[in-house]
Amino acid sequence: MIEINRLKLTHRLDHRILIDDLSLTINDNDKIAIIGEEGNGKSTLLKVIHDKSLVSDYIDIEGHVNKLGHKTAYLPQELPSEYKDMSVIEYFMRLDDFFSINPKTLIKITSDFSLDKNIYYSDRKLKTFSGGELIKIEMAYLLLEEADVLLLDEPSNDLDISTLEFLERFINDFDGPIIYISHDETLIQNTANKILHIEQIRRKTTPRHTIYKGDYMSYIDQRNRSFIIQDKNAAKERSEFAKKEARYQKIYERVNHELNTVSRQDAHGGYLLKKKMHAVKSYEKRLDKEKDELTSFHDEEKAIMIDLEDVYIPNSKKVIDIDIDELKVQDRVLAKDIHLELYGPKKIAIIAKNGTGKTNLLKYIKDYIAKDLKVSYMPQNYTDMMDLDMKVTDFIKKDPTKDELSKIMTLLGSIKFKDDEMLHRIGDLSGGQKAKLFFIKMIYDQSQVLILDEPTRNFSPLSNPVIRKILKDYKGAIIIVSHDRLLLNEVPDQIYELTSIGLKPIDKV
Repeated sequence: MIEINRLKLTHRLDHRILIDDLSLTINDNDKIAIIGEEGNGKSTLLKVIHDKSLVSDYIDIEGHVNKLGHKTAYLPQELPSEYKDMSVIEYFMRLDDFFSINPKTLIKITSDFSLDKNIYYSDRKLKTFSGGELIKIEMAYLLLEEADVLLLDEPSNDLDISTLEFLERFINDFDGPIIYISHDETLIQNTANKILHIEQIRRKTTPRHTIYKGDYMSYIDQRNRSFIIQDKNAAKERSEFAKKEARYQKIYERVNHELNTVSRQDAHGGYLLKKKMHAVKSYEKRLDKEKDELTSFHDEEKAIMIDLEDVYIPNSKKVIDIDIDELKVQDRVLAKDIHLELYGPKKIAIIAKNGTGKTNLLKYIKDYIAKDLKVSYMPQNYTDMMDLDMKVTDFIKKDPTKDELSKIMTLLGSIKFKDDEMLHRIGDLSGGQKAKLFFIKMIYDQSQVLILDEPTRNFSPLSNPVIRKILKDYKGAIIIVSHDRLLLNEVPDQIYELTSIGLKPIDKV
């Protein structure tokens, strides 16, 4: 349905090639998950497929995207700023034939997304909705565009578990191709039948892409097995080559010694030795050529590899003990009779349906953590807490000393920031790179309590297993809101569901 031919995307800022020589045919039933580390051009590729003008001010494009007359609909990672002050009805009125759409179609979509059936006609501003509610409204708009091909950039962000399960059914049942980016490994595994992996190898200087027909875990298993085989072959070839080099060195030293000691009167013997040395030199050239052809050890872009520095909280230390009679947003009561107490280095997670007040609860909790504990808070909209004009290193520590700068750059290097990227403006980073930077700030600050609102929402599925391990091994306390099903099953000691009548302990999801 869509043909991509020899596509090359180059970033004008640093002349880095994000994608090189990508050719891909997108077929009727393809559900393609684009994976890769942050800043590798995943979102840029989606935009190029949809509308090249979206990236024309910062990307040079070579090659072709041929839609063959098909219509694409695009869900951006973040709602464009020009829409945030719109009311819901103004947002939907952007559709040319909105008022002629069959009411049954409108009702079915709101029912599937657990939205109010009259949401389309609301005067409420889009910026006042929770992240999950906003994603649902955007998805509803997308469906009403009646496109042949859907391009979704992080559609799973902020969705509650029941809506995530709906999204999985929707992707699988959609009568047409869907190309999407997601951090959610469970969603990718349950929906994708083709993987497009975009990497930057050789210290982020060389782009590489892999197209795999099959599910996500099969791809990861196949990839790991191929690396093991490649490294085993590389090691074996090098061992055998080392023996050849050792034999050559012995022969060379013997012939060279004989040449240096041959009598000047033995002209014939000298001639034969020179001829023999010529053969030895020829063998050396063959060895050099063979060395260039040895199987190389595998080169892959490593996932984020950072570690939280050791912190300490005694088991008896009261981290928080609160009672909230009513959790409100303006005059609207979201929940009543909330009680939460936490002692020592425990990890808890809070889940709930979208719009029920999880983020508001986290903000409340943040203000009531024991005052003698150092706290880091990572909100959903963490970019609101970043000065986008600030230099990357200065965000972690303003005007660092030489030793501090060295430590900061080592930390940034551990998450694959290049030296020149460390000097960039924060605003020039991708969403995922900003998330990594925020994480590094928490590490540098050595916080004893982490309050995290959907922390994995902007990390790649390849980084998320490492993030889960970091949080699992963390020696401090964690209070986390998440709908990442793998994280919920691996990290917290206890999960609570926020209901209208308080926090209810539940088993693993």
